[in-house]
Amino acid sequence: MKQRIPSVRGMLAAPAPARATTAANSLVLAERLAAELGPRAVSTDPRKLLKASSDWSRMSPVLMEKVPPGRYLADVLVRPATGEQVARVLQLAYELDLPVTPRGAGTGNYGQATPFDGGVLLDLRALDAVEVGAPAADGSGTLTAGAGARLTAVDAAARAAGRDIWIFPSTKGSTIGGFIAGGSAGTGTIERGTTTDGWVTAVTVAPMDGSGRLTTHTGEAMAPYLHTYGVTGILTEVTVRTDPARDWVAVYASFAAYADLVAVHRSLLDLPVLPRLASADEPALVASLPAPFPLDATRHSLRVIAEASTVEELCARVVAAGGAVVAVLEDYAATDLLSSMSYNHPVYFRQRAGHPCFHMETGGLAIWDDPDAVRAIYPGTLLHLELMARAPLAMVVGEYESEEQVLAGLPRFDAIGMGVHSPHQWYVDRSVELARETARTTDPKGLLNPGKLVAAPPVDTRVTIGAR
Repeated sequence: MKQRIPSVRGMLAAPAPARATTAANSLVLAERLAAELGPRAVSTDPRKLLKASSDWSRMSPVLMEKVPPGRYLADVLVRPATGEQVARVLQLAYELDLPVTPRGAGTGNYGQATPFDGGVLLDLRALDAVEVGAPAADGSGTLTAGAGARLTAVDAAARAAGRDIWIFPSTKGSTIGGFIAGGSAGTGTIERGTTTDGWVTAVTVAPMDGSGRLTTHTGEAMAPYLHTYGVTGILTEVTVRTDPARDWVAVYASFAAYADLVAVHRSLLDLPVLPRLASADEPALVASLPAPFPLDATRHSLRVIAEASTVEELCARVVAAGGAVVAVLEDYAATDLLSSMSYNHPVYFRQRAGHPCFHMETGGLAIWDDPDAVRAIYPGTLLHLELMARAPLAMVVGEYESEEQVLAGLPRFDAIGMGVHSPHQWYVDRSVELARETARTTDPKGLLNPGKLVAAPPVDTRVTIGAR
């Protein structure tokens, strides 16, 4: 039986009178904030609103049909410079019943920053201070950053102080607040897990309750604010853990056969020091990767960010499995480039090369042990692999036909024991009940990032991968 896919317009379009009131009140807010924060902090320029009202959800052909750029627009763009200013913006918006949608660098892929009800688009990039704390006697440490600080700047500050941040996303230009509020895994996940696995030690949040205050949370009290897209409060500052800096090296290898690639990929969990990243692609995906030198598009590609002392052993394993070591690049910047070809980025590069494809985020041993069963789920399937602590992750890349076709694959992943997460929907999909309970206090009018927090999403939002 074909699944009926609800119309996004029917789900989200606000009644015309309410929309008119939002637009009018947004102009009132713009005038008040221009007087309080200065005119440069507020804009109603249509070009800026168009750009800021969309994110990278265009990677999903499903979302491109539902939330194309320009369909949902904010009425006013506000760029506060401090946490206190964020709290003040929310206080005034609360008084005027204006929805507020937070935005970092706009690199999210699921439409989380789409302002479905118009109102305020809150650009947090000016909250970009970074302070690296002194390490403790046991070598542990932390750093504190404004929510708008880009991970490139955060990592640079940490490295300058002799520290490594635990993880960062494949799009390193993302903001740290956006990554914590909307992301999950990335470079460093093999050893350190996801954004909810102990990396974050404190968050400062502006609630949407009319109080104009900031609150700081630690321990279990942080849970409602991690990976919940700002529906429970706006992150203004975060503190995260750091490790002593390691000497990371970018290693490129290639293999004639998938089985040989898998033999090395799965063995990397036995290295004396776990790699920071281990990405792999089938030949058709290799062709569009922006590597610093030409890659052989007839062979499978393995790319590893390895700790320097393990490189010799890694290369020996590649050769023993019948592979070839293509390059060993010792410049730290080379590891950033390698990271930029991880997770869903090969999908984007293939799309940019003219292939109308989509991907599903999956995990499970079948990726290594029964790849043909995985490939059989969608037509023209290609596999991009990432190493996780217990099993591989894969971006299953297929030829796009329709949303019905995409969703029909989900039970087929279940049947072969695969975990799956759909990147073709914008709903909060973790800690949903906790987020709803928290929002009753922190956002009693339901004005924060409307449309993202619902009790029963109309599409499959399962998350059976990445949780520890």
